Amino acid sequence: MNSERVHSRYVTSAALKALEERGVSIKDIADIVFEMQYEFNKTLTMEECIESVQRVLMKREIQHAILVGVELDRLAEEKKLSEPLQSLIEQDEGLFGVDETIAFGAVLGYGSIAVTTFGHLDKNKIGIIRELDNKAGNRVHTFLDDMVASIAANAASRIAHRIRDEEERRMAEEEVFQ
Repeated sequence: MNSERVHSRYVTSAALKALEERGVSIKDIADIVFEMQYEFNKTLTMEECIESVQRVLMKREIQHAILVGVELDRLAEEKKLSEPLQSLIEQDEGLFGVDETIAFGAVLGYGSIAVTTFGHLDKNKIGIIRELDNKAGNRVHTFLDDMVASIAANAASRIAHRIRDEEERRMAEEEVFQ
């Protein structure tokens, strides 16, 4: 057993690489964030959504969840899990729920907006989430589709909270000058 700590740069790089290797880009996730937040902020830009996704992806808890989920998806593709776990993950069994549990846990740090947005995305499968859920080829994305929903929900929540903070800051400044 290795007793040295795993440096966060290595974990960050591995998580980003895992997303990329599975066909998920930051832009794919930012597209979902934009769709979820634009109706509340008509001045929202794609650059803000990309930046928010990048910030979420810097959180260790998110990186760890990505690494665990993607690894389980890969092992299921390679048929390296024992039964009945192999079949449950490979088939994305509706009552399995561990995939949603990990993704939901990763959402809890971003508040109630992230929680409700995650539920919406899990149910409605927007953007790349739908593509992952539809299992292109022999790929297994049982965990990844939920992790992408979690990342998008967190990034959307970040934006919603930031917008409110900016509004309140402007209001406070206006009160000072009145």
